[in-house]
Amino acid sequence: MPEPDVTFPSWNAGREISLDPGSPEPLYFQVSRQLHAAIEDGRLPAGARLDNEIDLAASLHVSRPTVRQAIQSLVNQGLLVRRRGIGTQVVRSKVARPLRLSSLFDDLAGLGGRPGSEVLANRVEPAGEEVRELLEAPGLGHVRRLARLRTIDGEPLALMNNYLPDGVIDPDDDELREHGLYQLLRSAGVRLHAAEQSIGARLATEADAELLQEEPGAALLTMQRTTYDDSGRVVEYGWHVYRASRYAFNLSLTNWPQ
Repeated sequence: MPEPDVTFPSWNAGREISLDPGSPEPLYFQVSRQLHAAIEDGRLPAGARLDNEIDLAASLHVSRPTVRQAIQSLVNQGLLVRRRGIGTQVVRSKVARPLRLSSLFDDLAGLGGRPGSEVLANRVEPAGEEVRELLEAPGLGHVRRLARLRTIDGEPLALMNNYLPDGVIDPDDDELREHGLYQLLRSAGVRLHAAEQSIGARLATEADAELLQEEPGAALLTMQRTTYDDSGRVVEYGWHVYRASRYAFNLSLTNWPQ
């Protein structure tokens, strides 16, 4: 769902933002810095809508390009979003997910959010050559194909696509809506052991944008993961896309002894 259209009459840019034209700090940066602080401390909560650029420029006694540059810097940081027909709004903080052998559903629940899923595909289909290679199973006849739209507190966050060898699990749509994939695998007795994972980025297609409520061409994070059980069998291959404005990966790095 889109961010709610919320009005916060108590926050006034002309009163809250103080600019110093004599400072070596550029005016756009002064505006951006103070808007950032207002978002961080809650004076501008998620969903709050800013005045348009002309009104903001007038209240701050600066040029419209100065305001536009300040807003764009916060859009680039994922703190503001421009929505067609709505204007510029504050967005929620990004979901920061640690990289570990867990499902997004479980991680979101652990972060205190309200995870949800819309099941887009849940079917068994013939396994083509490419799918057999991805699952490292040359003799595989059929595969379970899953596609889900993952949400947090009702807001779209990620598109989750998965192939599993047929017969590993046989979930119905309700189970996929209420549980993470790894939880379902473990409940079925699958002993997850390790995974190989790659992370990348791409731009949103029109289909991505419609499902994720982003603009076409918006930045998306991508992840491909191959998961193995303790016998070395591939039990799942996933390719997922995440809204870069709402999502980040956390990595822990270790200094190995020389």
